[in-house]
Amino acid sequence: MRRTEDISYDIRKKEDVSFDYGKKAEEKKQPKPQRKSFQINIPKKEKEYKPQRAETTVQVKVKKGPWDIVYEWIDSFVFSIILILLVFVFCFRVVGVDGESMMPTLNHGDWLAVKAINTEIKRGDIVIVTQPNDRNEPLVKRVIAVGGDTLDINFISGQVRVNGEIIDEPYIMEPTRNKGDFDKPIKIPEGYVFVMGDNRNNSLDSRFDSIGIIDERYILGVADARMFPFGEWEIN
Repeated sequence: MRRTEDISYDIRKKEDVSFDYGKKAEEKKQPKPQRKSFQINIPKKEKEYKPQRAETTVQVKVKKGPWDIVYEWIDSFVFSIILILLVFVFCFRVVGVDGESMMPTLNHGDWLAVKAINTEIKRGDIVIVTQPNDRNEPLVKRVIAVGGDTLDINFISGQVRVNGEIIDEPYIMEPTRNKGDFDKPIKIPEGYVFVMGDNRNNSLDSRFDSIGIIDERYILGVADARMFPFGEWEIN
């Protein structure tokens, strides 16, 4: 028969076992603590500061010699001449007057600035004619009638009529007396003009068969101003 102490020991032992088992069960039920994640912010490396060099400008005045001044004058003069030539090549042309057929408006030896681009030829314009003729030279004449006009000249009175009306001609030297080959009124075809010189009795122009009416395609341009003599720019 077992002793009372042994029985009580066994009971305590069982109680201890059951207690340990319950404790372990509770420990299993408890959630495991999660590891905290740490974020380490690594500071960016700052750009190295590079000191910039301060720029300094120094103005140095160079004393010009006499040859430098002469060179600048020559350079400006040449540039001006080139500019003038370009203007006259693309916009104007210079034409000289040869003879006395346009007196008193123009004199022998005058130089004219002629507009090279024209859209319309009008009565009274002074034009440069390049149409082939017996003299084989350009002519400087005044337009009296244009395409579609009817022209008549009274060589007794010296009056010129365009479309039945007497035209005012303050620019002529004297009334028109020289009839040339003109013998009856004519109607000017479209695209053509009738020209005469201001010195009516000493001019070879459309009154003569050797010149005739002028095809507008042979008109180089309209005289816009007088380049020489200086100071007499205007042309009437």
